[in-house]
Amino acid sequence: MKPISLLLLLVVMFIPGLSRNRQKDTAKSALPFARPDLSISKQDTDGVKALINRCINFEYINRDSSLYYGQRALYLARNIGYSKGEANALIEIGINQVLVNNFSEAVKVLLNAEQIAERNNLVDEQANAFDKLGVVYDGMNNYRKSLGYFKKSLILFNSAGDKTMPISVNFGIAGVFLEMNQLDSALYYNQSAYNGLIKYKTEWWRGLILYTFGMIQSKQGNLQLALNYFKACIIFNNKNNIRLLGPAYSIEIARIYQKLNRPDSCIYYATKSLNDAQADKDYKGTTNASNFLMQFYEKPDAQKALIYSKLAISANDSLYNYEKTYAFKNITAFDEQERQYEIETETNKIKQYSLLAGLVIFLLIGFLLYGNNRQKRKANNLLQSTLTHLKSTQNQLIQSEKMASLGELTAGIAHEIQNPLNFVNNFSEVSIELLDELKQEAEAGNKEDVIAIAGDLTQNLEKIHHHGKRADGIVKGMLQHSQAGSNVKEPTDINKLADDYLKLAYNNLKAKDKDFEAEIITRPDPALPQIMAVPQDISRVLLNLFNNAFYAVNQKLKAAAADYRPEVSVSTASENRQVVIKVKDNGTGIPDSIKEKIMQPFFTTKPTGEGTGLGLSLTYDMVVKGHGGSIQVNSKVGEGSEFIISLPI
Repeated sequence: MKPISLLLLLVVMFIPGLSRNRQKDTAKSALPFARPDLSISKQDTDGVKALINRCINFEYINRDSSLYYGQRALYLARNIGYSKGEANALIEIGINQVLVNNFSEAVKVLLNAEQIAERNNLVDEQANAFDKLGVVYDGMNNYRKSLGYFKKSLILFNSAGDKTMPISVNFGIAGVFLEMNQLDSALYYNQSAYNGLIKYKTEWWRGLILYTFGMIQSKQGNLQLALNYFKACIIFNNKNNIRLLGPAYSIEIARIYQKLNRPDSCIYYATKSLNDAQADKDYKGTTNASNFLMQFYEKPDAQKALIYSKLAISANDSLYNYEKTYAFKNITAFDEQERQYEIETETNKIKQYSLLAGLVIFLLIGFLLYGNNRQKRKANNLLQSTLTHLKSTQNQLIQSEKMASLGELTAGIAHEIQNPLNFVNNFSEVSIELLDELKQEAEAGNKEDVIAIAGDLTQNLEKIHHHGKRADGIVKGMLQHSQAGSNVKEPTDINKLADDYLKLAYNNLKAKDKDFEAEIITRPDPALPQIMAVPQDISRVLLNLFNNAFYAVNQKLKAAAADYRPEVSVSTASENRQVVIKVKDNGTGIPDSIKEKIMQPFFTTKPTGEGTGLGLSLTYDMVVKGHGGSIQVNSKVGEGSEFIISLPI
């Protein structure tokens, strides 16, 4: 379970709406996907606002009804040209998608809302859309994008002078940092949210902010302080007659009592969490509480553990079936509404085009007859200009490809230096503790202990110095290879370059996909002589080949049988006064039909956005044209590929 759930962030956005009087509209809820009422006045912007309010009010009561009112608001807003209402309606429809974890559809709808708000200079609506996108990407565990959207939202809300929404955004940022386990940052933003709550007396967020304080203290090991915060959440709920998130508060209290070895209190709050979740038909809360109780009773009472296990499975199935069914209905209804809107829009366009068709044809004929020779001259000039622009664009793309490889180097360097930096941090912390002990022993007059502790400190400082120099060497070495250089050839150790950039390529892919694992086999020739080469160019050649090899085995891993083991091998040898480098993988392989094309500029087999088609083209140029070498490809579809590079000694 994530330390702060996506649902929790969504609650923050709608707490103001919870204070309103919500009543079920039985007449409308019986027809949740009915076509919007076309009889509503096209000038009635208040009607749009009223429909959006109904959409908000039904979000946690009846999502079908909520979607119905959101679609009515969207349809009416578009018919009367009310951009603000259109943006707000799309935001609420996006929220409906988030509530059932349909994140891809939510992103599409919310980006549409943000674009409408930006075009019409609607700062509050744009900030609100960014806020919701932050929530969506948090739910997708894409914390970088989540923080980016939250901070954009915060800037816009502050620039608009909004007093209360920054509280919500700061709370959302705190939640993301909490999930990333960056507790200092989480505490800073949660404290900012709490300061805003106190300053502007907006009690809506108190329970949730206290909950986040509790989670931070729990992670820091301050169990009693965390317990106080969680109990304060329950007191706040009881005082204000709020049931929302009560099960989450109780289960966290149960976890703390379990750590404090107080089983009676632990069982009491875990059972309370389960009962509250079942009463609210909160399947996720029921699943969490049941799993907790199942694990608690697993050893002392197997029969009870089995009961809670069945309850957890049942609740989880109910949650899955509900969200799956609702998400399908939600997408179907929204797509149908969008289709109707597009049909009407196209009909209006056709009418406009018909009225202008005659005029356009008349002007076109006159334009063609007037100054035909002049147009030929302009066409020639335009052609020359286009060719110049294409050459410039090609050069820019080639430079971009080189810069992209530098970016991958940076990611690899970060992973390489993480290990020595961990040693530096750990020994520093131990040394601080030893200094405290040294002071105590010195004050007590224990000379022998003081000398012993001083010896330990000396050893720690030597290790800190050693690992610091190691990190410094990694950075300097890698940056030396990644610099632009002057294309001057110099004695180059191919074995060292291959080893360094193989690690960088592997670490770079691991940074993108933490679950990826591959066997790496290296067979360097220990007697390999140095060659005269441009180190920066050869390093980019190797990095391109290693990246392609890891990409190929990763693609095959996604669709291969369970016994498939990704493997990438690199070997070097000296043959016929040439250094031969072989990079082999057991990945997807290259079809015979495209082997001759893979070295061509801009040719790529990767999906759009994952490759420029310049990597192997630049590799070919650097090897053949830049160093007088050769490159050969052996591959079989489904079995793998081998690239063989030969460089003159």
